[in-house]
Order: sequence, then structure tokens, then C-alpha cells
Amino acid sequence: MSHGGAMELYQVLLAAYGRQKWWPADSALAMMAGAILVQNTAWTGAARAVQRLAEAGLLEAAALRQVDDERLWERIRPAGYFRVKGQRLRALATFLADYGDNCQRLFRLETTELRNALLKVHGIGKETADSIVCYGGGRAIFVVDAYTRRLFHRLGWSSAKADYDQLQQLVMGTVPPEADMLAEFHALIVRHAKNHCRSKPLCHGCPVVFCPGHSFPQGRE
Repeated sequence: MSHGGAMELYQVLLAAYGRQKWWPADSALAMMAGAILVQNTAWTGAARAVQRLAEAGLLEAAALRQVDDERLWERIRPAGYFRVKGQRLRALATFLADYGDNCQRLFRLETTELRNALLKVHGIGKETADSIVCYGGGRAIFVVDAYTRRLFHRLGWSSAKADYDQLQQLVMGTVPPEADMLAEFHALIVRHAKNHCRSKPLCHGCPVVFCPGHSFPQGRE
């Protein structure tokens, strides 16, 4: 990793875009549901699904356990893969029953214990678990997603096949372990990926001037 690495990237993105103030949610359960619903889809669809759950009074763990499939599917349809995600929401709600449906009780677990507990829930992988730990639990952990993978690869920091833990360590090993900073960093990468580091890169005006892609007028893969 060169040019000051992850810390310099964070500072460049923060200067370019300002604070993103993620995760947009009205409650801990809304945040957790959103982390599941956003899997393999755009946030706009996931946000609409969360809103529809709230409107139907289904953003309660007990309600998610009791609602019939058809009604649940209809509510979360905007997020796509509604049958699969319906199962995952139910699994989350069943898991929360062990904590008295109290998210704050869950978040009192030590960080590693919290993460490991979430990873045992059906349909929750590392990215979703870390999103919940970071944004719901307010813990110092970096969330890796497809945007992170794309950006780090284009910067020459990682191979296209680098695994989740390797990419996470590129940040966790160099950026101060501060929850707010790590949450912002992830959000800033998402913002940057949408503005410039797209599947077909838009390098004109990109603030990450040390990216090798700047050597090419139209950007590159």
C-alpha cells in the first residue's frame, strides 16, 4: 500500500464528500433489517422495504416472527429476493428472542462475541454482521463490500480475489480503531464508488489523484 495508504484515502474522501452520517435508520431493528434487505440490491429498494415494514407495524421482532409469509413478502418486495430475505428477517427475529427482543441487550455483548453470534444467524455473513456491529452496535470495525473490493483493487492494494478478512485488515491495520471514523470510511467509499469508481470508472474529477487509473483519460478497469 502506498501514498499513505488507507488513512490518506479516508482523508481525501472526507475532504471531497464530507461526513455521510450513516446508517439511516429510525431504530436498531430498522438498521438491522436494512442490513439484510440491502443484500444484493441497491439501497433505494432496501430503504423502501424498511419503510413498508414500518408502515405495516412489522419493525418489531415479535411481529416479524408472527406475520404470514405472503404479507411479509409483499412488504419487502422492493428489496428483491423477497422470499429469501423474508426467511432471513425471520431468522433475525428468532435470534433476537434470546435477548428479549431487546437490541440494546444484544449490543452489550463484547465486540467479538457480538459478531460471532450474528454470524450464526441464517443469512448473515461477514458484511452484514459487520454492518450491524459497526452501525448498530457502534463498534470499531470496518465493513467490506463490493465497492471496497473494486476500489482497493484499482488502487493496486489488493488482488481481485482478495478475501474479506484481507481487505478488512488493510484498513483495520492502519486506521485508528475509532468507531465513528471506520463507519464514515465505509460510507465514504460507497459514496465515491457511486460518483466515480463505478463498474465503468469515471475518472474525470476523481479526488483520489494517486489512483493509477488517472494515467488514463477515460479511466480503466
